[in-house]
Amino acid sequence: MEAAVISMNQIPLLNPCKRSPFTSNFVNGSVSAIVGSSLPWLKTSVPNRCRKIFITKSSIAVEQQTKTKTAVIRIGTRGSPLALAQAHETRDKLISNHPDLAEEGAIQIVIIKTTGDKILSQPLADIGGKGLFTKEIDEALINGDIDIAVHSMKDVPTYLPDKTILPCNLPREDVRDAFISITASSLAELPAGTTVGTASLRRKSQILHRYPSLKVLENFRGNVQTRLRKLNEGVVQATLLALAGLKRLNMTENVTSILSIDDMLPAVAQGAIGIACRDDDDKMAGYLATLNHEETRLAVSCERAFLLTLDGSCRTPIAGYACRDDEGNCIFKGLVASPDGTRVLETSRKGPYSFDDMISMGKDAGKELLSRAGPGFFDS
Repeated sequence: MEAAVISMNQIPLLNPCKRSPFTSNFVNGSVSAIVGSSLPWLKTSVPNRCRKIFITKSSIAVEQQTKTKTAVIRIGTRGSPLALAQAHETRDKLISNHPDLAEEGAIQIVIIKTTGDKILSQPLADIGGKGLFTKEIDEALINGDIDIAVHSMKDVPTYLPDKTILPCNLPREDVRDAFISITASSLAELPAGTTVGTASLRRKSQILHRYPSLKVLENFRGNVQTRLRKLNEGVVQATLLALAGLKRLNMTENVTSILSIDDMLPAVAQGAIGIACRDDDDKMAGYLATLNHEETRLAVSCERAFLLTLDGSCRTPIAGYACRDDEGNCIFKGLVASPDGTRVLETSRKGPYSFDDMISMGKDAGKELLSRAGPGFFDS
């Protein structure tokens, strides 16, 4: 069986809500296809102005491996370097919590190519939205071709497919966005008329709201390596990427500066990994229960309740973030905007860090912004 082995170095992480470091380890594992250096502590800015962006492929190699036993757990994932890093993180946590799964071949990573991976020439909104990154993986789960599905939570639609549940979120990574440029140290330093590349309407609207003199190239799609290559080639002069993905790929040396939550509110569930299984698979649900990070699950649930209330899609710039403050309460911030950034509506909530209260906060914040936006706001 052909297998790809992905190796990752340990990297420092930062929780912007608690401001405390923790680390994540990646080890080698096997990957099969169903369809076709340690870093110094990351600073918030990098002073050098004229530099080259480093484009790596996360040490992916191909080797031959004989499967020694029938896999106990088949993990379904997209095949991008970031998706594979998240699948390996899941695999490592399963082994850590269940030593019986450490035997070679007990866990198999199954790569599934999604429609969102195949069509890169059009904006997501024009070809069906974010569900295009999860649809084929969910189908494989329902059909029994895989046992669990690993998703970036920001790609998961608010409605889960029938016969599936999502009982597990791994500990959330840094939710902030990273600014990357060869010529400037921040968005504020970009000259008027400079082109910034992003595939996110959320980022576009917030950029244009604060810096209306900039231009935004909307359909700036592709994996992290592709976007950095386009930046090096001068297609754009700057871009924004999720810091969580750069950390998981061990590529934070490319970060020019980090935007604060106040300057760029993140996407709903940004930095979170979700793991789904079939609703009738008690064994897999049991495995996932041991991996779930409840603080992350509650925060993501609050944000997704906000998104669901707004009935958000890829055509609507929406941002939302929930976290626990120093007193143990939930702080939620939400935002909706017009695509051109001329109108931005924001709101916030504070309450107990408990499931029911946080769901209520998310829904209430969504209802408030719907009311303030008025008719036609989400049709633009």
